[in-house]
Amino acid sequence: MASVPTRIDGPVAVIGDVHGQTDKLREIIRQLASVPKINQRWIVFIGDLVDRGPDPAGTVQLYCDLAKQHGKVTWLCGNHELAMACSLGLIKTPDFVDFSGRWLDHYDSHTTFQSYGVKHRDMEGLRAALPEEHIRLLSDLPWGIEHSDYLFVHAGLDRNLPFETQVRILRERDYSLSHPPWLYSKDFILTGPPADSPVTVVMGHVPIPKVTFGNGLIATDTTGGVGGDLSCVLLPENIVLTSGAQQSQTPQSGRRVPAAAGPPARKSWWKPW
Repeated sequence: MASVPTRIDGPVAVIGDVHGQTDKLREIIRQLASVPKINQRWIVFIGDLVDRGPDPAGTVQLYCDLAKQHGKVTWLCGNHELAMACSLGLIKTPDFVDFSGRWLDHYDSHTTFQSYGVKHRDMEGLRAALPEEHIRLLSDLPWGIEHSDYLFVHAGLDRNLPFETQVRILRERDYSLSHPPWLYSKDFILTGPPADSPVTVVMGHVPIPKVTFGNGLIATDTTGGVGGDLSCVLLPENIVLTSGAQQSQTPQSGRRVPAAAGPPARKSWWKPW
């Protein structure tokens, strides 16, 4: 059983790849606090909370704090979480899969080590520095989150494989795969999901200038962890919140509109500032 919920329903707020940009995530959460009936809305993190940005440890802890307060929060495994967890031995993988070489040399993992107060490449030190709650989460994140109208998966679906086949694979999570395409492929954003997909696929992973809607996809990664504003999409409204402005955009018209209005959120809803 995954460490977070894998089947959800009702309205959703999906947050793109955070990559340790804790301040930008705080701004998104601040805006979500004013969304009407936020207590009834699921918050989905599309993956890649760690690496690249300045504060991966703070981002993971922010997720944990939000999950305790809000309850309806879940987190997809991205390729960066998979590489980190497998490198640290939190997930058992075959010897022939070199996750640690990939993570240490190519994933900007130094920011993750720094944020936990550990020297880069000190695997034992990082493993010891991780809070137990972070270990529990990273050890068992899901590859897909299912909803009656959406499938959330970090890098999207393969157009050339049946939808149900891929969903079964996502549920099983085969850790003998060196580069599971649902977490790694850069091509799925171009081709779109399989023709038999009964739902819209929501993904991150591939950095884009702004959230895109169409071809059976919603793509949400607008920073790549190296610049730009973090984005959050309210579903089913298709309203986009960004960390750079207290405004949102509807894909139908492209015009800027105020963020969802309404009475102030209940005091019990989590506020990080």
